[in-house]
Amino acid sequence: MEIVEYFSCKDRKEYLKQILSCDWDSAKFLAELLINNELEEMLGGWCKLFMLTEGERLISFVTFSARDDIFDTELTPWLGFFHTSPDYRGKGYGKQLLDYVCNFAKQSGYNAVYVSTNHTGLYEKFGFTFQGIADDFRGNPSRVYKKHL
Repeated sequence: MEIVEYFSCKDRKEYLKQILSCDWDSAKFLAELLINNELEEMLGGWCKLFMLTEGERLISFVTFSARDDIFDTELTPWLGFFHTSPDYRGKGYGKQLLDYVCNFAKQSGYNAVYVSTNHTGLYEKFGFTFQGIADDFRGNPSRVYKKHL
């Protein structure tokens, strides 16, 4: 297993194909943003896409960016588009990737990271605490979580 950053890797086409083939609407939206070179603009001007891989197989991915789908906030940075392939769920791979990105955030000078989600019970097991409800860019309510680093 290896963690690579999408924009710095040589196999972007293959990983993009796998993101696009995910059975999750948000992954398809992420792929569309990547194809149209709109991801950084959407996520506040800067973004990294970290991927846990096994060879060319994409196991899990998550963005690390200035913002996620909550635009009206001073909170930063955000983790978003977190996904683990169904065959690899429940085996600690998602946690491995999130831990890596949280360590990256800490080394980058941040003392917390945020997540916007509709899930309850997922991010709590990774050390995130519920902060409240905020409207996403479409005007839908979203749960906001914070993890102290």
